[in-house]
Amino acid sequence: MDGDQVSGGFVEAALAQIPAALQAVTDAGDLSGFVTLVWRKGEVVQVNTIGHRDVEAGLPMTRDTLFRIASMTKPVTSIAALMLWEEGKLKLDDPISKWLPEFARMAVLKDATGPVDETYPAPRQITVEDLMTHRAGLAYAFTSVGPIGQAHEEALGPPLGGHLTPDAWLAKLGSLPLSYPPGERFHYSHATEVLGFLVARIEGKPLGQVLKDRIFAPLGMQDTDFWCPPEKRDRMAKLYRIDPATDRLQDVSFPHVDGQPVFEPGGGGLISTADDYLKFARMMLGQGEVDGVRLVKASTIEMMCENRLTDAQRAIPFMGIPFWLGQGFGLGVSVITDPEKQAWMGAGSKGGFGWPGAFGTWWQADPAQDMVMIYLIQNSMPLGPEAAAQLATGQRMGGRAALPVFQKTVYAALGK
Repeated sequence: MDGDQVSGGFVEAALAQIPAALQAVTDAGDLSGFVTLVWRKGEVVQVNTIGHRDVEAGLPMTRDTLFRIASMTKPVTSIAALMLWEEGKLKLDDPISKWLPEFARMAVLKDATGPVDETYPAPRQITVEDLMTHRAGLAYAFTSVGPIGQAHEEALGPPLGGHLTPDAWLAKLGSLPLSYPPGERFHYSHATEVLGFLVARIEGKPLGQVLKDRIFAPLGMQDTDFWCPPEKRDRMAKLYRIDPATDRLQDVSFPHVDGQPVFEPGGGGLISTADDYLKFARMMLGQGEVDGVRLVKASTIEMMCENRLTDAQRAIPFMGIPFWLGQGFGLGVSVITDPEKQAWMGAGSKGGFGWPGAFGTWWQADPAQDMVMIYLIQNSMPLGPEAAAQLATGQRMGGRAALPVFQKTVYAALGK
């Protein structure tokens, strides 16, 4: 092999630039630390553990550090739903009210930013596909502008760490009006939480148990769950944000709970590690199979990773930016449709897919390069009705600027 290359076809000197670049971000006080992993053509090519999982205690990041992966939960929940689809237990065009009568008679806001009591009856039912593509018309508080955002916050509490039972939560969400009619547009929302509770109702057990039985146990994902048991808590990365008053890192970690939580949000509640999520990502890259274990058919992964948004839907900005330039959304994952147009957000090949998490976590599987990249940090950004404006104008963004550096350096090390 050429002396300037490492396994996987990377230029070693280029790949070696990643740890120094990320170290500079922790040294600047923007982030507590990182765990990054690059897998290509059958082997782990690079793992970086930089900074601290607990700054105050001086505990370093390690390869097995546990992270709250937030919306990286969504593809996992989506795979569980597609397993039921393969078994004929649900269809994509089924109305969700078949299992969730809480959503049988929905109202739609006349103006998505207007009063919550000015509505009209939804022109059609929400379907399973609407949930999987975020075209249900549902909302998150932090993706909403106007009274509906506040209504979500008051009815449901924060998007993560909720204490309602699934049934009580579904009833409250079902009582709120939709922001848009079902099918009209991509509007990022509680749709995947609803999907997870739909899966749980069909299976007659909590979502966490469904995911353990169907995904985590078969793939050997022993560190992935909706809660962190006491014996693993020393490995858990603290969640930090930049305190606006001091401009320094502030610990805003969620309190630990005593047992499996009652509320297991399929849209954002999982805790995992780089190696555990690598198993899931490799399963998707392997078209449903990894290490001799098959979860779904190859055709199901192909269907999942095909863009389903129309050109008109992709033209609508997401979180205030032209997010869909060069990419689309399938059933629970985004997919790169044009790498040149998408490159301003990162790097990848046509057909590459993944989905990030609100605390800065990110992953991408690239079939063209036979590669998986995983990037784990714990950086809390505001997740309230004001979030979109704060993301555009708020705290220093050095922590979030590190991800494109990682992405682009990996592809540059491939000569891309």
